[in-house]
Amino acid sequence: AITEPATERAVTGSHSITVLADMSGDEFCRFADRHLRGEEPQPIEAVILPGGMPGTTHRAHSRTVEKALAAANKNGAWLAAICAAPMVLGQQGYLRGRRATCFPGFEKYLDGATEIGGSVIRDGSPAHGGGVITARGVGVAMEFGLELVSVLASPEEAGAIRAAIQAP
Repeated sequence: AITEPATERAVTGSHSITVLADMSGDEFCRFADRHLRGEEPQPIEAVILPGGMPGTTHRAHSRTVEKALAAANKNGAWLAAICAAPMVLGQQGYLRGRRATCFPGFEKYLDGATEIGGSVIRDGSPAHGGGVITARGVGVAMEFGLELVSVLASPEEAGAIRAAIQAP
C-alpha cells in the first residue's frame, strides 16, 4: 500500500507480493521536484501504474504518484497504466484528447479520452510531447508488457521476446 509519508522502499501489494524500489516515495518526490525544476539530468523514461483495487484508489491520492506523473509528463516520458489504473491518468488530466482503455466499469474516470476500448492502446510518443499506453486488465498483461518493451527498448526486442515465450 502507498502510505504518506512514503519513507519505505519496500511496497507490498494486495496479493502479498513485495517489491523493493530503488528509492522510497519521499526520495522519489525530491527526485521528481528536481526534474520539475530542470535540475535533474537523469531522465525518466516511463511511469507505469499497476491496476487492482484498492491500490488504484490509493495511487489516485498519492503525492508520490502525482509528482511522478508530473515529472514524467514534463519530460515527454511514457505514462502507462493497466486495469483500473488508467483512471488515475484520467483523473489527473493526462488522457485529454487521447485514446485509452481500462478495466470495464472504469470508463467514466477516463476524463477527456476521445476513444475508449480495446485491449492495449498506445497514443502519442515522447518525440511528440509524451505518450500514453493503457491496457484493459490482467488478461492482456503480456501484451501490455510487450508494448512497453517495444517503446522502451525496441520493436525488435519486443518481437524477440514474443517469439521466445511463444506468444501469438
